[in-house]
Amino acid sequence: MNPTLVTVLYMVSAVLFVRGIKLLGKAATARRGNALSAAGMLVATATVLCEREVIGSGARGYAVALCAVAIGSVVGAVWARRVRMTGMPELVALFNGFGGLSSMLVAVAGHMMKAPDDAFTASTLAATVAIGAVAFTGSIVAWGKLSGNSIRKWSRVPGKNAVNAATCALALVAAAVYSASAGKSPACAAAALAIVSVLSLALGFTLVIPVGGGDMPVVISLLNAFSGLAAAFAGFAIGNTVLVVAGCLVGASGFILTLVMCKAMNKGLGKLLFAPDRKASGSRGGAAGESREPRAMSVEDAWAVLDAARTVAVVPGYGMAVAQAQHAVKELADKLEANGAEVFYAIHPVAGRMPGHMNVLLAEANVPYEQLKTADEANPLLPSTDVAIVIGANDVVNPAAIEDPSSPIHGMPIVNAFEARTVFVLKRGRGTGFSGLENPLFTRENVAMVYGDAKQTCTALAAEFGA
Repeated sequence: MNPTLVTVLYMVSAVLFVRGIKLLGKAATARRGNALSAAGMLVATATVLCEREVIGSGARGYAVALCAVAIGSVVGAVWARRVRMTGMPELVALFNGFGGLSSMLVAVAGHMMKAPDDAFTASTLAATVAIGAVAFTGSIVAWGKLSGNSIRKWSRVPGKNAVNAATCALALVAAAVYSASAGKSPACAAAALAIVSVLSLALGFTLVIPVGGGDMPVVISLLNAFSGLAAAFAGFAIGNTVLVVAGCLVGASGFILTLVMCKAMNKGLGKLLFAPDRKASGSRGGAAGESREPRAMSVEDAWAVLDAARTVAVVPGYGMAVAQAQHAVKELADKLEANGAEVFYAIHPVAGRMPGHMNVLLAEANVPYEQLKTADEANPLLPSTDVAIVIGANDVVNPAAIEDPSSPIHGMPIVNAFEARTVFVLKRGRGTGFSGLENPLFTRENVAMVYGDAKQTCTALAAEFGA
């Protein structure tokens, strides 16, 4: 293929990627943004396959490549249709891991096909292997924590900071040896690259395994940035421009999102990754919370309050995803609006198990985008709100973050649901949130617990309004 045409097609792909990411920033244009990004990837893939230097074995090479594309497409399509919304965070974690692994394998294959003979290419190849390996094993650990089947939410690595520092230092030394021996000592270079791979795989595990379950959304965002960064370095290593562009876009957006979420949790990234080991501990929220039991309320009594409400705030959490209640919530909101109430949704940045989890669920139920408000936008409205309905949220509405200096989440910005005149908390039972912290909100005088499945409760409340 003509080199000029290849460059032009790569530029087209890059423009489609940039425009696609821009459109993904709003729910109304997200579908179009996803389609444009997919089109950019299609153009990039087709261009790569048509380059003679990429496939030099004729029809056999194309057959192998197209077979791989077909297998991946079938697996992706089936997986995307079968996964439940509650399993989306785990799926995103795995996708991050697969992205890191693919970049790592590309770098390893590049070394095996033609070992680099200059320090720059060798350095980028070693960086690809290191970052991709960390992203892979770290994402597998995140997947295990989120799925709750294989890895506990809280785990300890004795002397984790010392272990991580030593592992990282050794990996950097091995990467330096690999770069220095490029084109001079093939055996030494191969051994150094193998050491980089093993140490980086171990670092991904030891770095993520001690992180608490409540911090997983930030970790997923960080690992997403790592997978993009690994792809960018892979592009430098193999001389592929569009891979550099795509990787930089993913890496930069992932790091920005990570910083935004750290700010939302009032927790620095360093503190999240390098804080001393601790176990989840309950925050009891002071004497007032200790002397009262949560007040339960029936659906009928809750409806009587909602019937008179003029403003209603909905605060969704992971419990809404578990109950798959987003459509029932939308039905209840429609009934409230028909009854003359104004409804808005207060979305905390780390509600759920991944960035934007609640936004995705509510968009699936066709909730108007203008009704979705961030915590900063919703908090000034809550003191004048008649009813706040908390659906399966715990840590993001925990007043201990404001009132209890001894709480592990003290200082974390929350949705101030407790400031509403009346608060209904929809929960299956009295269990704690994913972080294991008790919530003194549940025992406040203006709070009533409506126990049961959130979907059934919302459906029952909507039915009380009649047709």
